[in-house]
Amino acid sequence: MRCMFCGCEDSKVIDSRHTEDGKSIRRRRECTGCGRRFTTFETIETVPFLVIKRDGTRQSYDKSKVKNGIIRACEKRPVSMAQIDVIVNNIEKSLYNSLEQEISSQKIGDLVMNELKELDEVAYIRFAAVYRQFKDSATFFEEMSKIFNTGNQSGKDKDKN
Repeated sequence: MRCMFCGCEDSKVIDSRHTEDGKSIRRRRECTGCGRRFTTFETIETVPFLVIKRDGTRQSYDKSKVKNGIIRACEKRPVSMAQIDVIVNNIEKSLYNSLEQEISSQKIGDLVMNELKELDEVAYIRFAAVYRQFKDSATFFEEMSKIFNTGNQSGKDKDKN
């Protein structure tokens, strides 16, 4: 690491600590040339990927867009920002673990819907209404019946045990 004061390329690490979020390491260094100290941060390099939109265009993945969509779906619902952050992080992990460089917006939407379905049914329906672009009330009710059928089946399974 090059010293920011004298430009010397040799320094030694005096102290290393994890940051509060655990996503990087803070290193305190001392230049072997001038003896001055400075701080560096080491983070994991992530491979950026592109999102393929419905119309075929491509754009860089933006975590804030996913988070804002979830926040809108969860408005006036008993869902905390911490829960939303967990959902966004789960989705991002799934996307990076797929090792794909191009991911369809449909796949991202499906991941969001799966997470919301487990967290809050109303938020799930709100997100689905925008994401699936319900054309009429019939498609809306069809999606709602899927939720209730899934919920009823899991209840029936509990009664059997």
